[in-house]
Amino acid sequence: MSLTVAIQMDPIETVKIAADSTFALALEAQARGHKLFYYGPRQLAFRDGVVSAPIRPLSVRPTAGDHFTLGEAVRTDLSTLDVILMRQDPPFDMGYITATHLLERLHPKTLVVNDPKEVRNAPEKLFVTHFQELMPPTLITEDAGEIKAFRAEHKDIILKPLFGNGGAGVFRVQPGDENLASLLEMFTNFYREPIMVQRYLPAVRQGDKRIILVDGDYAGSLNRVPAEGEARSNMHVGGRPEAIEPTKRDLEICAAIGPELKARGLIFTGIDVIGDYLTEINVTSPTGIQEIKRFGGPDGAALIWDAIEKKR
Repeated sequence: MSLTVAIQMDPIETVKIAADSTFALALEAQARGHKLFYYGPRQLAFRDGVVSAPIRPLSVRPTAGDHFTLGEAVRTDLSTLDVILMRQDPPFDMGYITATHLLERLHPKTLVVNDPKEVRNAPEKLFVTHFQELMPPTLITEDAGEIKAFRAEHKDIILKPLFGNGGAGVFRVQPGDENLASLLEMFTNFYREPIMVQRYLPAVRQGDKRIILVDGDYAGSLNRVPAEGEARSNMHVGGRPEAIEPTKRDLEICAAIGPELKARGLIFTGIDVIGDYLTEINVTSPTGIQEIKRFGGPDGAALIWDAIEKKR
């Protein structure tokens, strides 16, 4: 089987080839004989019922500083392709939402991974609330009084922008910390959206697990240990990746959410688990498959392409 595949992603020249999941997916697709194309999300256009983009033939190689070659751009009706990988990074803003609306016109005749309608309906920090029984105590609000009451009950809390990513804007407020009011003012001025507030989980000192699911099934896990003096474990901010085997609880969480992910057409997802609690479900542009494979875990890119090819 040879498929025509377009990857909608951020500038390919900025990719860190040793860690980027999109690059791993491109390498695997190329190895399987699929024909690759590349374009950026801002290049999408809708005219006279046709969704198009100036796609460029793409070849990739695992050579730092010389990892890709692009051919000449030709604006193309994207419905003529077999597969589109929607892989640009958040923020999950109106531009991102608009892209899901445009790509939804193509799916499923052209298979968009992940299903753009379901991506739009599953922002990471909101979708996870469908599985409240798996989560730590959580509040989503802009109401300062509610946040202060939550803090009074749980003492040690984490504040996150509802549509943030990569650990940006995540704060721990410990008992006795006098900065809560100032932080709420900052969130109001800079983010203009509700805040997610969660009880701080001390187990994060042992790591924040990234678990990959492919078409609803467990497909590997990775532990991310926060740097000294840091409450965030994201690798963007110095978290240290390490190998880890899934616990019984990890697999229970996967079994609980997997059927819903599969039913929604969310082929490639990454969930975050701290201790025994599910904290996020990442559906936009999950990462971690290269690190998991490097530590001897499953080859996530191969599993994802197995699932895509099965659907085609």
